[in-house]
This record gives sequence, C-alpha cells and structure tokens, in this order.
Amino acid sequence: MSATATLSHVYPIGSRVNERGRLEIGGCDAVELAREFGTPVYVVAEDDIRARARSFMEAIAARHADFDVLFASKAFPCTAVYGLLAEEGLACDVASGGELFLALRGGFDPARIYFHGNAKSESELTGALAAGVGHIVIDSLHELDVLERVAADRNRRQEVLIRVTPGVAGDTHHAISTGQTDSKFGFAPVDAREAIARLRRAPHLDLVGLHFHIGSQLLELEPFRAAVRTLAELGDFPVYNVGGGLGVAYAAAEKPPAIGDYVEAVVSTVHAELGTEKRLLLEPGRALVANSTVTLYTVQTVKRNVSTWVAVDGGMSDNLRPMLYGSKYEALVADRASAAPNERCRLAGKHCESGDVIVRDAWLADPAPGDVVATPVTGAYGYSMANNYNGVPRPPVIFCREGDARVVVRRETYEDLTARDIG
Repeated sequence: MSATATLSHVYPIGSRVNERGRLEIGGCDAVELAREFGTPVYVVAEDDIRARARSFMEAIAARHADFDVLFASKAFPCTAVYGLLAEEGLACDVASGGELFLALRGGFDPARIYFHGNAKSESELTGALAAGVGHIVIDSLHELDVLERVAADRNRRQEVLIRVTPGVAGDTHHAISTGQTDSKFGFAPVDAREAIARLRRAPHLDLVGLHFHIGSQLLELEPFRAAVRTLAELGDFPVYNVGGGLGVAYAAAEKPPAIGDYVEAVVSTVHAELGTEKRLLLEPGRALVANSTVTLYTVQTVKRNVSTWVAVDGGMSDNLRPMLYGSKYEALVADRASAAPNERCRLAGKHCESGDVIVRDAWLADPAPGDVVATPVTGAYGYSMANNYNGVPRPPVIFCREGDARVVVRRETYEDLTARDIG
C-alpha cells in the first residue's frame, strides 16, 4: 500500500504527504516538528480528537434521547486532552485519585465525572465525595461498606452504579479483557444481586444503575450486544453504562467497526432489552484518541546482521504496548513519506532490553541515521504508560492544528528525574 493510502486510513484525520514529500500532521511538517521540539515527541492532531468526539455525540443523539458520552481518560490522561473533550461536551470517567485530579484540572465539571476502579482506597473515595463527583461505580461489597461509611461521615447522599462482569469475553488480548466472570473487576451477575439488595438498604447511597466494560480493542460487535442482554436480567434501572472498548486500526489492513455501526449495535440492543427511556452512557477512550497521535523518533543507528535493525532515540519508555501486549504498529520515514518502502526492518528502541522493539516488521524507505521515523496510532496508552526506564525523560506532547504547533506538556529534563529526591 502506498504511503498516501496509509495516511488516509491510519494517520490522523487531515494528515498528508506534503509538497516536499514529507509527512504532515495537523498542517505541520513532521520533520520540522522534530527539529523544533526534539524527539521522541507525541504529535497530536487536535482536530482528529474533536472530529471523533463529535462523531460519537452525533451518532448516539440520532438514535437515543437521554445519553452521555464519557471520555475513558486512562487512555490519554493529559490535562490538555481533558480540556479539549470537556469543550466538546463530553463527560469523563476516571480510575484513580490522580486521574480525578487531572480531570478537574482539565476543566471537567465534577458532577459529570464517574469514578471507577477495582481497588479504590478510602482516601480516594473521601476525595471523590469532597470534590463532588457525580457518580461512583462500586466494584465490591467491601467498597460498598466503606463508601457508605464515608458518605455517612460527610452526611452526603451519593449516586452510585454497580459494575457487573457479564460473563462475556471479547476477542482481544487477555490483559485487556475484562468482561469474563473470573475477573478482578466488578460483580458476577449472581453476586450483583446481593450488592443491589444491600444498596437498596443503604441510607447514604443511591443506586441509579448498572455498568459493564467487557474489554478493549474489540473489533466485533456481538459481544457488546450479549453484555447488554445480561444487564437486562438484573432488574430495571434508570441508568445503564455500557462501557467502551471499540477497537481502532493500528495497521492499514485493519478495519474496525465504524463509530456509527458500534453505536447502532449498542443502542438497538438497549432499546430491545431495556427500553427506550433509559439514560444511556458510553465510555470510549481508545476510539477517541488513538489515531490522533503520531510519535516521532530520530534514527540513531542502522545495523545489518541477520535483520536490519533501525534503532531510534525512544522505545519502551514512550510506547510500552508492543512489549506489554505484543501490539503491532506501522512506521514511516517522515522525511521521505512518498517514497516506496524498500527494506524490511526491526524498529528498535534505545533501552537495555532485547525486547525493546517497537515494530518487528517495519517496511522503511532507505533508513539512515538522522532520519525522522513516525509511528502512528500512539494516542492511546502511549503517554499514560510512559516511564523513565534507563533514566530516559518522558517526551513532550505537541498539539497541532491548521499549521500551528503548541507545547501542552513539556519534555522532562534530567533535573525532573531527581525532583522527588530528599537529602
């Protein structure tokens, strides 16, 4: 497939090969971005995120009256991303006190925040109530008891949902499959009934509905339908949160369901099984942000032995997914984006691990030291899983729109690596 065709499918909306033959993102030349901001660098096409947010909102608005779309913020917990999606009218879900802090700092109304997590601490629950979080998603009977006590201490009545594991496993990596009965998350249906009964007796907790999330990077729609049917067996509630998990294309050959098709599958099943008058919540994360972002690297060495090893200045410290999940990516020499790739390479990182390989089968056009290499679809879980392995500072985040680039997260410095040291 040609570089131009690949850009139209995998890269952010509006990306192209410009007149100089270079990759362009959000109207900005990728090679010039690398020179100005250094590498590695996360380059985000702002309009791509906005377009996908609007697609979700419009798709459900056309099919269901009472709804909300929540940003599953673990995918890209950056205050600028929170702010952008708050501007687009989305609500938000968080899974820790830190994500709650970031969501509030990013501009989300606390009343429109949903607090998830399988092991919330008492301090996190206390902080959520103090912040005025709209809904807490209860994940265990112990949490139910702790939250009731915390709410009583504050003389507060808190709206809650119950997380149900519906016994539905989507076709995805085992580490991101969450809907099976044997899971650390939520209640199996039989246990959910006990939680429902206890919540109906709890003086400070108001059970308004049920929640499920069956996994991430799902490319088939039937598991979503099956999970909704499970919720219908647990009683009648005003609110149903059907989670997220819609997959995205990481490579040109992948064809995930369109946002409209996913929403249609969920809404039509909700209408058939639960009725048309419910408040319906969707929680996309990856599907909102993954394709918005391209990570740029600079080639440091090219080594040819059994394979051609193209080593860059980043790796598992800025994109852990290939090493953690075996995730597959594509790569492109941004300097020669229109050139036909002619060499099969292993795109390797700089870290002291043999497994630090970003793309095992990367077809590149005459790679050489100094080239800028782009890996697309890094907007989900690249930034959120970034780390300082080998003492490597984490990359900056650059927002690009209509040819303008701005830093929204600066690059870490070596001094930052010691900022928490004492003595």
